Amino acid sequence: MTFQQLAIGSYFRLPGVSYGCVYRKASYSYCSLNKLLQPIRPTTKVIPLNAKEIAKYIAEQKEFLNQLKR
Repeated sequence: MTFQQLAIGSYFRLPGVSYGCVYRKASYSYCSLNKLLQPIRPTTKVIPLNAKEIAKYIAEQKEFLNQLKR
């Protein structure tokens, strides 16, 4: 699948990039990584995340933030 085929708001990974790097499609030509916008080519190959993977990612982010508060 390519970045262009994803719906805005979809979570995805890039092939060959660390499993912990989860991106979100922000617009036609930008994605976000850790709340920072990154330009991306529409033809870039992506691996979309399913609901279970998204839930795991969000839970890990919440746990990380909770650890920072301690």
